[in-house]
Amino acid sequence: MFLALLCAAVALVSSAQVKWQPDILGDGYESRRVEQGSDYSGRVVSTIIRKLAPDTIQDRKAVLYVHGFNDYFFQGEMGNEFVDHGYDFYAVDLRKYGRSILQGQRMFECRSLDEYFPDLDSALVVIGASGVHDITLMGHSTGGLISAYFLARNNRPDVRSLILNSPFLDWNLGWMEHIVPIVAWWGGIFPNTPVKQSGSTAYAESLLADYHGEWKYRTDWKLMHSPDVTAGWVRAIDMAQKALRDGKARINVPVLLMYSAKKVEGKEWMPEHNEGDGVLDPADIRRYGSMLGPRVTCVKVYGGLHDLVLSAPAVRTALYAKIFSWLEKN
Repeated sequence: MFLALLCAAVALVSSAQVKWQPDILGDGYESRRVEQGSDYSGRVVSTIIRKLAPDTIQDRKAVLYVHGFNDYFFQGEMGNEFVDHGYDFYAVDLRKYGRSILQGQRMFECRSLDEYFPDLDSALVVIGASGVHDITLMGHSTGGLISAYFLARNNRPDVRSLILNSPFLDWNLGWMEHIVPIVAWWGGIFPNTPVKQSGSTAYAESLLADYHGEWKYRTDWKLMHSPDVTAGWVRAIDMAQKALRDGKARINVPVLLMYSAKKVEGKEWMPEHNEGDGVLDPADIRRYGSMLGPRVTCVKVYGGLHDLVLSAPAVRTALYAKIFSWLEKN
């Protein structure tokens, strides 16, 4: 824990000359890069994005959001909801994602979820330096897995609660899940071995305004289809999921576990893709999410997409009401 904090502090000192800049989202959002040294692929950076609540707010609190796989932070409406409720809002684009992609890098590459700990630590150090020590960590999909794994492995008294938006706690691969341990083992020896994904664009079509959704985002950062991964990435996910199930890693802060009420299958877009989770199985999320700690609140979201905050307007309204009601109590 001390080493991770030290590395985060060193990363911020080395980036001290980098000031907050207007972010690509506009609307008062700012961002700054943080140098994170080098790994097996060369130089890596993370990016912190923020939008602050008015200075008149007393007893300041903050939220730190962690995006999912094949993703980056673009959900400005969500950030605005937190700011409007008096929270300083922060997000992080993890190394090799979104704003943090460097030329020549393999996007989204990872061999252990521990690699992301400095990215989260750096953002938490920035929040703490602003004088805020009451932080809610929030993660979506793979970001939910990373956030839960991070808290289970690190004692962070500044993180008071955890919100999980459809966290990636199980594979949703059917009979193919029996192959995962073999691929994970192989990934420990030959991590760069490519592993093909489905290539379906149904989920993207349910989101994008150019198809059947209402959102606009950079499709060079959040691709239309889920790209091929590596055996090393499979191993990283598998190890983190197992670590959260073995009973040794418990999360002691309150957890809000949110998931869709409906699983949607099919590689071609159908209207059902705009009413349910077309990526993960909500039953698995509830099953394994309930095991994360002693204070887990489960919320089934009717009409919720995989990224619940990108669901239909009426669903989002009810979802935010639940989130802020839960935060007031926790």
